[in-house]
Amino acid sequence: MRYQGDCGVERIPVRLTAQDPISQAGLAGQLRNCPELRLLTGDEEPAAGEQPCVAVVSADRVGEPEMQTLRRFQRAGQGRIVLVATEIDDTGLVAAVECGVVGVVRRAEASSERLVQVITAAARGEGSVPADLLGRLLDQVGRLQRQVLDPRGLAFTGLAPREIDVLRLVAEGSDTAEIARALAFSERTVKNILHDVTTRLQLRNRSHAVAYAMRQGFI
Repeated sequence: MRYQGDCGVERIPVRLTAQDPISQAGLAGQLRNCPELRLLTGDEEPAAGEQPCVAVVSADRVGEPEMQTLRRFQRAGQGRIVLVATEIDDTGLVAAVECGVVGVVRRAEASSERLVQVITAAARGEGSVPADLLGRLLDQVGRLQRQVLDPRGLAFTGLAPREIDVLRLVAEGSDTAEIARALAFSERTVKNILHDVTTRLQLRNRSHAVAYAMRQGFI
């Protein structure tokens, strides 16, 4: 069964998890009336033929309990995870990405409109991270390259030139349509390139692929 919104667009099934009932109710209240989304209740699963579920996890910060929640969703195959956090430091950001998070929203910026944008991007398989946080993530990976890999003379291979071009634009914050225009590809080609990279190299998502390319020194 497919669930459609008022405009005939298929609705995205969303599972909400928060650290306390008040936060859970507040998040549900923001999203309940969004026509693009369908909130799952209890142990409800997406219907046959429905879009993949996006898990939205709300937390003050990324500590061990939150990481356990993220890993649980990841093990369950719900790799399209959006994190809404009050605070997130460099360690928490890297840990969240390693646990399959593809979208990050600061709680102070978590309007209904912003949440729908990030959830919709996650449903398309696209990442969405605030620019300053993405910069910090790439800085972390760059330090790993300089401090751990370079002194050992380690190098990496495995990315074709057009794959590097796509990942460089992802790192700059471009979405699928913008990448397609910049490289004169179709959007399907861009999606196929990203899918091939993540599948071949056993990477979790676009952010993980960007981190991998940074470790190689390609971008």
